Amino acid sequence: MLALDIRNLNKKYPSFELKDVSFQLEKGYIMGFIGVNGAGKTTTIKSILNMTHIDSGEVHILGRNMNEHELELKQDIGFAFGGIDFYTRSKIKTLTETIKKFYRNWDDETYTYYLRRFKLDENKKIADLSTGMKVKYSLALALSHGAKLLILDEPTSGLDPASRDDLLDIFQELIVGGEVSILFSTHITSDLEKCADYITFIANGEIILSCEKEEFKESYLLLNGSASELDQVKDQMIAYKTNSFGFTGLIQASDFDPSCGIKSATPSLEDVLIYYTKKGEQIHG
Repeated sequence: MLALDIRNLNKKYPSFELKDVSFQLEKGYIMGFIGVNGAGKTTTIKSILNMTHIDSGEVHILGRNMNEHELELKQDIGFAFGGIDFYTRSKIKTLTETIKKFYRNWDDETYTYYLRRFKLDENKKIADLSTGMKVKYSLALALSHGAKLLILDEPTSGLDPASRDDLLDIFQELIVGGEVSILFSTHITSDLEKCADYITFIANGEIILSCEKEEFKESYLLLNGSASELDQVKDQMIAYKTNSFGFTGLIQASDFDPSCGIKSATPSLEDVLIYYTKKGEQIHG
């Protein structure tokens, strides 16, 4: 079964547009959702959750249409948007007592487990939490009502490296049984190198590619060559930068002829993101 099936989402704003956004997430896997700020990640996530009214398209979660089954589906969705910015004068325990009433499968034992694991003091006020602690609290709430799909927008922002690593371990633990699926938007691509099974890449409101992580990376090549070699591939490059040694740039694997002798390597997710953002440009490095 598909945990998430997004079909031809369209949403037009005066200065931005989601254009036929479609992708699928299989049940029991982690999908990294990448793109630079302003690419359309948050708009897509809000559209999935029916927090913004789309112009056209469909969202199916766990086999059901979100428009037709929103209230019951939201019992099965845990979502976190990188922090808590409401009821900031309340203590954690006061806010939790209010929020838990909305979820029929709320589990106090699970919630207490994540409070301890995240080292959260429930007597602290929301306003007194650091950015990282707000993220952890937001995640503790999302993980405490038996959600089958976690939708997380920049969940690791503001966390130190050790806390981020712990969070990635939790994600891996959650999907082991094959019942929980995670859509995880982030600009910290190194986190996805560690934990994602699939990658969906959005740029300027359009999906560029959505597939298994290794397949995604192998769809591109990072080239290194001399200035004279650049002329052989310049027109096929997505983007490149030159320096005193020659050039480095990104090309689609299908556009590259290995017999030309130019050195090539599999790029990181960050390489793809950086070069694709500069598509059609020469980057001076």
